[in-house]
Amino acid sequence: MIRPATEEDVEAILGLVHDLATYERAAHRVRMDAGQLRAALFGERPALFAHVAEEDGGVVGMAVWFLNFSTWTGRHGIWLEDLFVTPGARGRGHGRDLLVTLVRLASESGYGRVEWSVLDWNEPAIAFYRSLGAEAMDEWTTFRLAGDALVHLAGNGA
Repeated sequence: MIRPATEEDVEAILGLVHDLATYERAAHRVRMDAGQLRAALFGERPALFAHVAEEDGGVVGMAVWFLNFSTWTGRHGIWLEDLFVTPGARGRGHGRDLLVTLVRLASESGYGRVEWSVLDWNEPAIAFYRSLGAEAMDEWTTFRLAGDALVHLAGNGA
């Protein structure tokens, strides 16, 4: 069953975030705690959203997302930040169902896109996304300012 996340799901979602980071060989980069996640999802002005896949009363998958905006189409879209299904629950359609839920939400809301990133070495995920009709945006390169570079540029403006 796919459903919108509730506050009771925060710890499970945080656990899945850690599991995903471990899978992506970046567990040491996760800094978020349950309070931050709870505030982002359920605070006064939530800007983050989540759906969970539930099986036998437990959360086995998640889609964490937020709205973006395309100046080219003049419409909002969904940015899928994290999609993860526990290894033991894979192959039963949860990942597909989570994506279909977001695609339907985007369509019903008049949004123009559902987008996400995938690590270039994650061949199973790439094959899964292509099987659904998703296209790789290979001509685009993601850039990021973070850590010391972010602080330096913010402080110096140059």
